[in-house]
Amino acid sequence: MDYREITTKLAAICRETGAFILAESENFNKGKVEYKKGFSDMVSYVDKEAERKLVEALGVLVPGSGFVAEEGTGKKVEGGFNWIIDPLDGTTNFIHKLPVFAVSVALIKGDDLVAGVVYEINRDECFYAWKGGGAFCNDRPIAVSEVTKLEDSLLATGFPYYDFNYMDKYLKILDVLMKKTHGLRRMGSAAVDLVYTACGRFEGFFEYNLNAWDVAAGVLIIQEAGGIVTDFKGESDFLFGRELIAGGAVQPLMLEEIKRYWES
Repeated sequence: MDYREITTKLAAICRETGAFILAESENFNKGKVEYKKGFSDMVSYVDKEAERKLVEALGVLVPGSGFVAEEGTGKKVEGGFNWIIDPLDGTTNFIHKLPVFAVSVALIKGDDLVAGVVYEINRDECFYAWKGGGAFCNDRPIAVSEVTKLEDSLLATGFPYYDFNYMDKYLKILDVLMKKTHGLRRMGSAAVDLVYTACGRFEGFFEYNLNAWDVAAGVLIIQEAGGIVTDFKGESDFLFGRELIAGGAVQPLMLEEIKRYWES
């Protein structure tokens, strides 16, 4: 399979889906919001329709492929090709008209990420990568930051929205990293955080309580941009393990600080 060709076609599909989302954002009615696990875990008809459009198009692009999609459309195929889909990463931002949200789609073969696209809709920035092919934004090559010191770094993070069991540890980590860096940013979209790290806008990103559809595409893009991705233990269980630390040269320093408090 030609992963470069697949990625090119995937990017076009994500752009088309993003155009639908952007059009719906103009007159979106908050009264149509539904709630999943709590009052801060929201979904709308826009998420669901965007996911339906993606599943329909991607099923044609790779016949016989399965799906791991946030809103549950389609079924996973064991051992074969599967699309990991977040149709609208940053739903809360979308609902509140905060212009930071994206379409995030990755293709995985078994456990191997082979293609990924994150389309940040409001800035019309399409980030993409395929296995062994490098990483790009709007057809220009991108690379992670070469900054080597935490004190010269700007980091991104996210906050949990329904599972607060580890907040005491997390707040200690935030306290330490706030004091040792240029600061922390919380964009409200893990997919955007990851690709902004991939192109060097952030030196690193960390978060827990994540799902595979939040991170799959962004992880591949960071790796192809020369970055490092681990879980909070420094191991490789970051795709389905619900936690990750990603970055350029400072990633090992981030890991050292986070690991110290996470394992305490």
